[in-house]
Amino acid sequence: QVQLVESGGGLVQPGGSLRLSCAASGSIFSINSMGWYRQAPGKQRELVAGITSGGSTNYADSVKGRFTISRDNVKNTVYLQMNSLKTEDTAVYYCNAVIRRRVTSLVADYWGQGTQVTVSS
Repeated sequence: QVQLVESGGGLVQPGGSLRLSCAASGSIFSINSMGWYRQAPGKQRELVAGITSGGSTNYADSVKGRFTISRDNVKNTVYLQMNSLKTEDTAVYYCNAVIRRRVTSLVADYWGQGTQVTVSS
């Protein structure tokens, strides 16, 4: 089995910072892309930031210049550093990874359970 476990969410004031982490574990041969999505109440899930195995990144326009995605390929972990947070960043944040499993070599999308980020004064 493969599992993604997120941490780092919470309540922060506007202008503050948070750092999310997501660790992948289990029967992993390799991890291709990793990313963070978010879903606010009443809205569709949207891509926040993504990073390839080679380190290329992409961001939603709404977070460019404020959020930074990075990964540690040894630890199979992806991070999202969120600075200058705004109230509109409030959402449940989900980690995603495209993983090739050991033994079967099957490639599939995996998701974390989600972590709540609330930006409020």
